[in-house]
Amino acid sequence: MKSITEIILYHHERWDGFGYPTGLKEELIPMGARIIAICDSIDAMTSVRPYRDPFSWESCKEEIYNNAGTQFDPFIVDQIGTLWDTWMKKYL
Repeated sequence: MKSITEIILYHHERWDGFGYPTGLKEELIPMGARIIAICDSIDAMTSVRPYRDPFSWESCKEEIYNNAGTQFDPFIVDQIGTLWDTWMKKYL
């Protein structure tokens, strides 16, 4: 359970250290939290919100890539590259 709580606690940390709750940076952020941060962001962007329409998958992908190295671990962003086509086909 400790590893799961750390993933939940730190998934709003940013690769550049400007996240919360503690301002962890780069590899100090647990790997699971870095993965979930991207998943959570993709879900948030592609979901309907009361204040905005969902992003298109292409716009979401662009946003994730634009924030690789600042908000997100660039290695993980690169590794999910092959999944975009699968996600777009499944959810369109």
